[in-house]
Amino acid sequence: MKTPQMENFDKAFKSLGDPQNRPTEEEKKRNTSELSDRRKALLVPASKELILSTGVTEAELMRKTGGDMSQIIVWATQIYMKKSDEIRKNINSEK
Repeated sequence: MKTPQMENFDKAFKSLGDPQNRPTEEEKKRNTSELSDRRKALLVPASKELILSTGVTEAELMRKTGGDMSQIIVWATQIYMKKSDEIRKNINSEK
């Protein structure tokens, strides 16, 4: 079962599809697969929450990422994928 932090991370990513959070015409013109800073900012709170839930301190988070939104999101995504894999393995071992 997903942790509350994982659920919030899921919701944050899903919120990118909300009409007010979709890429603007200007953002689309940049023709890049990278999220705009505006859209990254939507993911950072849930990303930080997920990272901190693993026992990492705020100071360690800032030291490792330098506060860079992309690095925070990537780190949180790695944690999310690892936890999802662990959950999947536990479910399969219970069958």
